[in-house]
Amino acid sequence: MARSPVLLLLALGFCCPGVRGQRYDMEARFRDRSITHPQVGQQLELECQTPKEDSGAFWIHQDKGGSLHFIVFISSLSRTTFSGNQKTSKRFEASKDGKFYRLVVKSFTPQDEGNYFCLVNSNQVLYFSLGQPAFFPVTTTVAPTTPALTTQSGITEKDPCPRTPDTEISKETNFFCNIFIWVPLSGACLLLLLALAVTITLCQQTRRRRCRCKRPANGKPNAKASVPSRHV
Repeated sequence: MARSPVLLLLALGFCCPGVRGQRYDMEARFRDRSITHPQVGQQLELECQTPKEDSGAFWIHQDKGGSLHFIVFISSLSRTTFSGNQKTSKRFEASKDGKFYRLVVKSFTPQDEGNYFCLVNSNQVLYFSLGQPAFFPVTTTVAPTTPALTTQSGITEKDPCPRTPDTEISKETNFFCNIFIWVPLSGACLLLLLALAVTITLCQQTRRRRCRCKRPANGKPNAKASVPSRHV
C-alpha cells in the first residue's frame, strides 16, 4: 500500500462531498468504554466495527492542528500496512477480529492527542466513522477563596475585606507610629496653652497697675488759687 494513494483518498474523502457515503454506519470508539481521557504513557486501545468482514479498514489520526495522518491499513486477512509501507510500527499495533478492526497506541503521548477515524473503501466509495476524541484531561486552577462571614439570618457571605497577617502587622506598626507622633505633639500643644494662659494673666496685671498710677493730662499737680492782697 503506497502512501501517496492513501493520502489522495483521504483528501478526496474530506474535500469532495460526493465521495462520502451514508449507507454504512461505523463507529470508532475506545475498546474500554470506561475510559474518557487517556493518561500519559497509557496503552490505549480503539476499535471500529465495519459492515462487512472482507472490507478492510484504514485508521486515520487528526492532530490538534487539524492535519490528517495515515496510521495503518488492515486488510480482510488481518495484514497490516503502516505509514511508509511498513509492516510494523514502533508506536502502534493493529489487528482484525471479525468485523472489528482494532488499533493500539502503545504509549500515549501528547503527539498522539487528537481525533481517530476509521475509513472503509467499498465499491470506490469512502465511508468515514465519526471521530473518537483522545485528549489528556484538562487541568483547571482553582481561584483562592476568601473567608466567609455568617450573618444573623444564617446566610454565608464573603468577607469584602479579608484580613491577612501582613495587614495585621501593618496595623500594629501604624498604631505604634501614631503613639510616637501624637503624644509629643499633644504635649507641645499643652505647653503652648499654658504659656498663653500665663501671658494673658501677666498682661492683665500690668494693665491694672498702669491704670492706678494714671496722672492728669497736663502732667502737673493742681495748685491752689492765690488770693490777691489789698493795700491799705
